[in-house]
Amino acid sequence: MDEVARWIRVVARGRHGARDLEMSEAKQVFAHLLGRDADPLQLGAFLIAQRLKGESSAELAGFVQAARACITGHGVFQASEDCVDLPCYAGKRRASAVHLLAALRARDRGIGVVVHGLATIEGRASAWVFLRQAGVRRARQLKEGLRILQGEGIVFLALEDICPELARLIALRSRLGVRTCAHTVARLLNPMHCTGQLNGVFHAPYVARMTEANRLLGQPRSLVFMGAEGEPELYAERQKGMRYLADGRCWGLVYPSSDGGGYPRGARDMEALQRDFAEMSSGHYDERVRMVLERMREAFDLVAGRCWPASWKKEEV
Repeated sequence: MDEVARWIRVVARGRHGARDLEMSEAKQVFAHLLGRDADPLQLGAFLIAQRLKGESSAELAGFVQAARACITGHGVFQASEDCVDLPCYAGKRRASAVHLLAALRARDRGIGVVVHGLATIEGRASAWVFLRQAGVRRARQLKEGLRILQGEGIVFLALEDICPELARLIALRSRLGVRTCAHTVARLLNPMHCTGQLNGVFHAPYVARMTEANRLLGQPRSLVFMGAEGEPELYAERQKGMRYLADGRCWGLVYPSSDGGGYPRGARDMEALQRDFAEMSSGHYDERVRMVLERMREAFDLVAGRCWPASWKKEEV
């Protein structure tokens, strides 16, 4: 039995027979699967087995380590200490990208922002659609990204450019029919080692799971939460499932509910979303957007290490 088959056997034995991989084991098998010579059958089997079992935090951390090893210059070209990592892999279709307008405003206040994601997302407006509209530059490698970040305060990194091996795994969704752990790994990638991270998820169990993975990876500060459409965008009226990691310790966070209005329900086309983004950027927006911008400002300040939001409270987890 070859090495990859041995690990598939561990994770694919069903609800009562499977076990989680150790962090080092997860790194080892994922490194094999990221390679160009990976057996497609083994790759699909492992990803589906993990989907059914559910990834542990240690497995996610090991997967991230393997993916980071594929990035040229990782660990060499690092953002400065007060920069924030903003992973955007879900895209938008119901409302425009308030979190990206908040990122631009954070940039204007001196907080560096590294946005990374897929350049295109089928059926949705990717972060790059909005950032390109705002004049943000896209770097093809980390060295270029650091230069843009230092000069302009914000940069976009496409996963296809910096880690095509992981992008290839994400692209398997159309063939496998479901999302896989590759999407979660990308969200945790933090390619330029930013000290702070804002990370949105769609499914509630991943808030705790990803926070613990960040702790295992030595992430200094992160805020993981259930985000609007799965993006790192807080809600205006209320927010569920926020976990804050700082210096190896973790807390649940809450902030007061508001009457800013609920999140839009109907899907819109990309042109409409881009028009909305242009209007928001020029200062024309409703109460919901104003409240989200305020919450996002507080979140950026928190993970950048600037100040604790006055109305946010800690909860035991």
